[in-house]
Amino acid sequence: MKQNTLLKVLSLNSISVAVSFILGIISTKIVSIFLGTSGMAFLGSFRNFSTMLKSMATLGINNSAVKLFVENKNDKKELSIIYSTFFWVFLIISMLLGLLVLFFSRPISEFLFFDDGFVIPIQVLALLLPLIIINTFWIAIYNGLEKFKKIIFIQIISNVLIFGLTAFLIWKQHIYGGLLSIAFGEFIMLIVTFLFIRKDKSYFRFDLQKIIDKNYLNVIKKFSVMALLSAVLGPLTLMLIRNIIVKEYSIEEAGIWDAVNRLSGFYMIIVNSGLSLYYMPKLASLNTETEFKEELKSYIKVFVPLFLIMLIAIFLFKGIILHVAFTDEFSKMENVLIWQLLGDFFRMLTLAFGFQILVKTMMKKYFIIEIVFNFSYFFLSFYLVRLFSFEGALQAYFFANLISFALILMMFRKMFKSVK
Repeated sequence: MKQNTLLKVLSLNSISVAVSFILGIISTKIVSIFLGTSGMAFLGSFRNFSTMLKSMATLGINNSAVKLFVENKNDKKELSIIYSTFFWVFLIISMLLGLLVLFFSRPISEFLFFDDGFVIPIQVLALLLPLIIINTFWIAIYNGLEKFKKIIFIQIISNVLIFGLTAFLIWKQHIYGGLLSIAFGEFIMLIVTFLFIRKDKSYFRFDLQKIIDKNYLNVIKKFSVMALLSAVLGPLTLMLIRNIIVKEYSIEEAGIWDAVNRLSGFYMIIVNSGLSLYYMPKLASLNTETEFKEELKSYIKVFVPLFLIMLIAIFLFKGIILHVAFTDEFSKMENVLIWQLLGDFFRMLTLAFGFQILVKTMMKKYFIIEIVFNFSYFFLSFYLVRLFSFEGALQAYFFANLISFALILMMFRKMFKSVK
């Protein structure tokens, strides 16, 4: 039954993944043609910053919300208190963070783009931040209630509309338009989500007078501390590595590295969305180590083989994929893609345990894994980039994921010893 449920979710989600993959390939081709390698680097830098800002503002809202919604899904009164607490806490955080970004938009532009002339996209993103939080809140409610079909349809419609906007703005405004499309993308998703929740009003009714409940605030604090580390450390590591490549070589070399990351992001969608839609809510409902072992077996039997087959297919047909998605300016990717594929495979294995650490708020383990991965990724890149240019950063990614996987196996070694 568990495998059937997982396969059902994956099959439904495969439509969204397919749409995202195809649109991603086409949009990457558009970026390659109109903006080139330097444009790819600029968009990658702003995308990292956008991810960091959104993650800092949400501070684990999805993870903590899923946990609480699963635990209280049959108690409407309690859900109302949970909704109200989350709404006010994260709305206030997003408004304060947005004001901070507005104030420092010029130095942020200089750090991201080595130029202070790109403040407008940064300011637009800051102004839209509270709305982005509201959308994340709505999606978290759907996720906690396991309304997988709703989330998938929202993703598909949003991706199509965002693709259209991105293509139009890049065509009209080039790099500036590409940056604005990243800022406006989340706003489009908010509108799409709003159209869906209008038909599901009963799930989203809560009393705003019940402002903040202390018990749920403590749960938010635990997840927020964990999320804050990832929110800052992950995107910041990528931005620093990009700056190292630019400093040691050129913006063009950094653009090729960003292109590899971009391609990786397309196929990693199936991992991240599949885990978020099925695996995380499922783990949140488990109470014993035995139940986790059973779920882990299902993950290994179903998810790992599917992902491995996909990686092998990408490697075998990399020439065709790169020709379709990029221009000749990105031809160096073909010889170095293997490092990213290997790194992503070990990352997917690590996530099998990582989500258990997350939903059960194993804070010490979480901090160790996050710090070890990002620090090893950065320092290995710092050394290897000087020797092998952007390929060194891809090698560093593989080794950092291998180290993380070995570390997480050590953390769960007692569980393996007890397996008969």
